[in-house]
Amino acid sequence: MIVPIPTPSARPREARLFRNNRSQAVRIPVEFELPGDRVLIHREGDKLIIEPVRTPANIIELLAAWRQELPPGPDDQFPDIEDPPVRPEDVL
Repeated sequence: MIVPIPTPSARPREARLFRNNRSQAVRIPVEFELPGDRVLIHREGDKLIIEPVRTPANIIELLAAWRQELPPGPDDQFPDIEDPPVRPEDVL
């Protein structure tokens, strides 16, 4: 049986909110279904924007995504580790 692919709706549609443990969740109607199993969510004023996480299809897209990352900050650096020189050991 072939299931038709829903066409995107331009009209807003009401959806239900519910609690899932300590998180609030929304039941997304089928015509708004997103690909994949992960989304990015951010707020613009009083709106929540939900978009699918897109994985880079090739190395060019991967490099472009890395360029958009923030540069490493002080918390991202490796800590200084005391590393004294090796001393001879008597193992017998």
